[in-house]
Parts: sequence; structure tokens; C-alpha cells
Amino acid sequence: MFYSSVELTGSVSDYTGRTFSLLTASAGNPYFLVTVCVLCLVPLFTKLPRKAAIQLVMQFALLLVLSFVAKTVLKHITEIPRPYSYQLQSLGIVHSADEFYQLTDSEKEKAVQLATANVSDWRTSHWQGETNYSLPSGHTIFAAVCVVFWGGFFWKKHQLTAASLLILWATGVGISRIWLGMHWSTDILASIACAGLLYLFIPEWKDT
Repeated sequence: MFYSSVELTGSVSDYTGRTFSLLTASAGNPYFLVTVCVLCLVPLFTKLPRKAAIQLVMQFALLLVLSFVAKTVLKHITEIPRPYSYQLQSLGIVHSADEFYQLTDSEKEKAVQLATANVSDWRTSHWQGETNYSLPSGHTIFAAVCVVFWGGFFWKKHQLTAASLLILWATGVGISRIWLGMHWSTDILASIACAGLLYLFIPEWKDT
């Protein structure tokens, strides 16, 4: 909420760029699968009965599918340009943010490449890989889903340290998306709200 905008031009230290890139990668394709696998090992570490563990993982999988569908549908409905498209406009590379989305994939890649004279590669490398619309943030929905599901599990088990670390990681993911110029703060908040709403469609686990 308090990290709503960032200057996208200028140099960036390798430490800062690497930190935000790792955070965003942990919730993005394909490395979100590593995060999923780690979280799905939680039932083993907490020594849940096999039936309860399987049920928990299946519920999480269902929540992930719902979040992917919601993200895809909402992006097509809202069609809000990403922050970096406005940066391309201010640099004179495109006439408007909307125009950027009318370009072919190769033209979009070329437009982003032209921005490297003013924008760090730590950012433009992500711009080239994600040229779809902004709302909602798929990375943040994933991170928020992990928090509402596994954070709730940790809370129920009174494992507050694990829950706190999960929230800290998810907050870092959201901030990284703003820092990279991929999302507006409203995208992040909408994604969190969406994750909470989707959780209501998942039945409560029993005997876990």
C-alpha cells in the first residue's frame, strides 16, 4: 500500500536487481513450481496423516487452478496497460501505452530493447518476457494464495514464525512487481482481494 510507485529509469545495483528478480521468479513461471513443491512438503514435516495430507494438497491444487483461471479472465476483461508501457511512452519509443499493445511480438521486443539505453537490464529483461496486460498480478495472486492457504494452516497449528515468513515473502513478491515496473499498486491489492475471494470456494480441511 505504501510502495506505490518507483522511478524506472537510471542505474540499478546488481544486489538490488538480483534480489527483486529472485523474489519475482519464486512466484513466476517456471520457478513457482519449486515454491509449490516446497509448500506441499509441509504436511510431511508436520506429520499429518496420509489422508489428511492428500486432502490438503488437493485443496491447494484446486485453489491454484482457480487463481490461474481468474487471472487469465480478468486480464482479458480489464486490459490495463502495464506501468512500463507508460515509461516507453515517456521515452518517446511509442506514442501511447495503448499503442504498445497493438504491436506485434517482435515489435514489442524491439521497443523494449530501445529502452535499455535508459532502463536497467534487470527491468527490461522482465518487460520482454511479459507483454500482456497488468490487472491482476498473476505473481501476487499466487503468493497471496500461498498465504491464505498455508498461512492459515500454520496459524491453526500455532506455527506463527512460519506464517510470518510466508507473509514476508509474499510481500516481497508484490513489491518486486512494482519495482520491476510490471504492476500498479492497485493491481497488487486487487490480486490479494481476488486470492481471498477464491479461498472462500475451497472447503475447510478436516482433521488436519
